[in-house]
Amino acid sequence: MLEVPLLLLPAARFQLETFNLKLETLFMAATELDVKYVANLARIALTPDEEKKLGAQLGNILGYIEKLRELDVSNVEPTAHAVPMVNVTRADEIRPSLSHEDALRNAPRQANGLFIVPKVVE
Repeated sequence: MLEVPLLLLPAARFQLETFNLKLETLFMAATELDVKYVANLARIALTPDEEKKLGAQLGNILGYIEKLRELDVSNVEPTAHAVPMVNVTRADEIRPSLSHEDALRNAPRQANGLFIVPKVVE
């Protein structure tokens, strides 16, 4: 079985075509490797049928990504989001809040005007 990391796909295209290897073979090997690798990282056990099914799905995704790489995006400005993001938080205004005594009124334990909480770090 040919095992080639997914990161080598773009750079390896020329070498593969030089050696008359089919790109589909590389995708299949990469998806098998990636499915097993990701399943191991996720700590899930996959049956061989599930590996085949997920490998085929991953192969379709990689094929679509390869199709997208053929597009000329040299004149497209890079963006972080497809649509403009607008800050939807409220205006920062000073408003009255609880007094110190009111904030500590229902504290189960307090000392020197502070909350006493259980220790969480040893």
